[in-house]
Amino acid sequence: MAQMYKLLKVTSRHVSITRPSSHHMIQKARHLFGLRSHPSHTSPFSTHQSGDVDSFSYIVVGAGSAGCVLANRLSENHDETVLVLEAGPKDLMFGCKRLSWKIHMPAALMYNLCDDKYNWSYHTVPQRHMDDRVMYCPRGRVWGGSSSLNAMVYIRGHAEDYNRWHAQGATGWDYSHCLPYFKKAQTHELGPDLYRGGNGPLHVSRGKTNHVLHQAFLKAAQEAGYPFTEDMNGHQQEGVGWMDMTIHKGQRYSTASAYLRPAMERKNVSVHEKTMVTKILFQGLRAIGVEYVQNGQKKKVFARKEIILSGGAINSPQLLMLSGIGNAEDLEKLGIPVIAHLPGVGQNLQDHLEVYIQQMCTKPITLYRSQRPVEMLKIGVEWMLK
Repeated sequence: MAQMYKLLKVTSRHVSITRPSSHHMIQKARHLFGLRSHPSHTSPFSTHQSGDVDSFSYIVVGAGSAGCVLANRLSENHDETVLVLEAGPKDLMFGCKRLSWKIHMPAALMYNLCDDKYNWSYHTVPQRHMDDRVMYCPRGRVWGGSSSLNAMVYIRGHAEDYNRWHAQGATGWDYSHCLPYFKKAQTHELGPDLYRGGNGPLHVSRGKTNHVLHQAFLKAAQEAGYPFTEDMNGHQQEGVGWMDMTIHKGQRYSTASAYLRPAMERKNVSVHEKTMVTKILFQGLRAIGVEYVQNGQKKKVFARKEIILSGGAINSPQLLMLSGIGNAEDLEKLGIPVIAHLPGVGQNLQDHLEVYIQQMCTKPITLYRSQRPVEMLKIGVEWMLK
């Protein structure tokens, strides 16, 4: 699967998709979709049929960071039915977080970054500005998506980023319009204020420690001229300080925990795991349903209102291209009927790069001891017994 997604090109500041590699991606995807199948477990909640064909008000493709939220919000209207299709497995084994410790134990986050069970494991093409190195790009393939896989850091974009979007034509995406929604989604352990929420579904905690190395880093940064900020998501976002984390009571708090499982208590929601959506079905220029593979069988389901793609920045444009929406020249070379010539699909992905910095320590103090097998076992047992 990693070879199928050699589509990223890293510039000096951003990651961007390039058109030639999208051709290769589609070709590989079509081949693999025809061969690959997964066992699937269907949600026990009711399905809704029109004749012999399943139909729902809304079909949500991808139960990731966005899809879980959409499933919850759309199903608040009990007159509407919502179907969620996720390529990956559940984030719980037999309904137990302890048995799915690789996801839910914060200290175990590195396991998922190397585990294809929950991870698409994408890689970039060789980067000419980085001595032709290939960069690893993990993405979640599980309930909760990358929110079940990431480092659990809760950090908003800088206010000026949102204001720039607004100035460039994305009306309503300026910071003053976004902030109420940030607060609405959040329950912060420190309580609500001008920037924090206190009654939302997503639990957020302050990742503060008293470890001497952490304290030394903050002191050194301030001595170098960087200001200390009490809240990285507050009024002063520049500087150094303690990160907010999507951790609640010692456990990862993904969008599956915050949004999807509460939604599944409603009778108008159905969620399928290990279900690969392979194509959007069109009637003219109108999307009417999707085709998917489940238990090795190809099936179709139709939407009475909307089909929502929430497969992420890579999978959503990939599905559009497989369905005939994208650059016509690329699609025609692969024999994909063109529904709409939209050359921007799969292009201009922008993402921030992360750089690790290593420094020599002047005293024999280290965090490495916690990586020793005995210490890791102690941490695991302590977490299991909480």
